[in-house]
Amino acid sequence: MLTRRLIVCLDVRDGRVVKGVQFEGLRDVGDPVELAARYEAEGADEIVYLDITASAEARATLLDLARRTAERLFIPLTIGGGIRTVDDVAAALRAGADKVGLNSAIVQRPDVLTEGADRFGAQCMVASIDAKWEGGRYCVYTHGGRVATDLEAVSWAAECARRGAGEILLTSIDRDGARSGYDLKLTRAVATAVSIPVIASGGAGTAEHAGDAILHGRADAALVAGILHDGVVTVSALKAAMRAVGLPVREAA
Repeated sequence: MLTRRLIVCLDVRDGRVVKGVQFEGLRDVGDPVELAARYEAEGADEIVYLDITASAEARATLLDLARRTAERLFIPLTIGGGIRTVDDVAAALRAGADKVGLNSAIVQRPDVLTEGADRFGAQCMVASIDAKWEGGRYCVYTHGGRVATDLEAVSWAAECARRGAGEILLTSIDRDGARSGYDLKLTRAVATAVSIPVIASGGAGTAEHAGDAILHGRADAALVAGILHDGVVTVSALKAAMRAVGLPVREAA
């Protein structure tokens, strides 16, 4: 069995890490570069930066933050938010990102995925999908959870995979910050529909939830945020819980 990843997400606004519930009620939790370095030291496998207001406010992604973080990190770094074109992807990768996450831009113009994959490789292109249960289906949202689309999450994930995404970052808006566990139904449906890795996001509340996302949600990786920022659990506790249910994980350096 492949080593399973534990990924730490840092939502960034105005150069600071913030956390909320269902994408609202944001509060400051610290400096992104310092937190990224700390989580790497504790054993995180990857770091994701999401500039949660970049798309809505038409701002470029935080390239300077990527540069400063890349100087200190040895694990993969993904950045997302405000990346709209293949040139934006190139700028993010030059700044030190290993991958880029795209949501609003690929809903508006899906060819960005294909063009990016052709130019830089599918492994760099992460399709970020924010989904909310509405009207008997999982509706895709853009612009940091502010704008509903007519896309259905499972079919959209499959299209993203066809168009060149190397990975799906799947966030349940309903579960975001609620700490009641990942939406396993959503995660399993998307993971079954695509042949590329799926990262489960939104809802981690205990150390056991990460293992649930992989064992029962069929995700390839679990993403966590608030429970680490608030000291509810540690990276090592999360990995111990994953190991306890038979999942192979990378040991901290």
